[in-house]
Amino acid sequence: MARNIIMIIIGAVIAAYGLETILIPNDVVDGGVTGVSIMGAEVFGLPLGVLLFTLNLPFIYLGYKQVGKTFAILSSIGIVALSGSTFFMHRFHAILGPEDPLLIVLAGGIFLGVGIGIVLRNGGALDGAEILAVLLSRKIPFSVGDVILFLNAFIFIGAGFIYGLENALYSAITYYIAKNMIDIIQVGLEKSKSVRVVSAQSPKIGSAIQDRLGRGVTYTKGRGGFSNESTDILNCVINRMEETKLLSIIKEFDEGAFVVITDVSEVRGGNFKKRDIH
Repeated sequence: MARNIIMIIIGAVIAAYGLETILIPNDVVDGGVTGVSIMGAEVFGLPLGVLLFTLNLPFIYLGYKQVGKTFAILSSIGIVALSGSTFFMHRFHAILGPEDPLLIVLAGGIFLGVGIGIVLRNGGALDGAEILAVLLSRKIPFSVGDVILFLNAFIFIGAGFIYGLENALYSAITYYIAKNMIDIIQVGLEKSKSVRVVSAQSPKIGSAIQDRLGRGVTYTKGRGGFSNESTDILNCVINRMEETKLLSIIKEFDEGAFVVITDVSEVRGGNFKKRDIH
């Protein structure tokens, strides 16, 4: 628990640094509650830290009711750390100017994504929009991602009125980069892929995968639609760093093997263990 708290604070500081030294000085906003807070600070002249804390309070309560006490506590720590860091870093000078829009978008998205990703990876959250999206998705026929995209569309439209269309587009691109960085930080090199191999050499390929990669394999019976011949279909799950090695193993035994590789959103059991952070 102590390690999670330390990492959440570090993540919040990183996110605050990206906001105060890159994005906010150049009129670029984030999505979610953070974006609303930035625009509110601009319009009403209130401190950003106060709005970040105040606007996220209802979502902390929702997180407590829907996810649990630990999540609410860790999220509270993260939001307080983010709010306090923006207070402290508000005096810092911008490290990038408006003449570098590409660097602003890239650097801002990376700092924000890394910070939020670290917080999420350790069981907390810095923004209440995700919690709201989960609740709404249960009542309407849309996914959580669809709801978040819908909510942020209004935020970026609002940013267009306050900062101009160009900066609103920069904000949307920054948000896209940040979301991808969050995925990388949360999943990292452990992102899994499901592999299906159809080959007459499936048993040999499977043995090599087990020996060289240490991954378990499963065989299912199949029958060719054209040849009408029975064959063993090999199934296994690897991480993305093992893909090249796996393909070389398959090619070694059967260059003409039919291979299908797909991304996997979650894996439990076996050689893959899900970290319980709540």
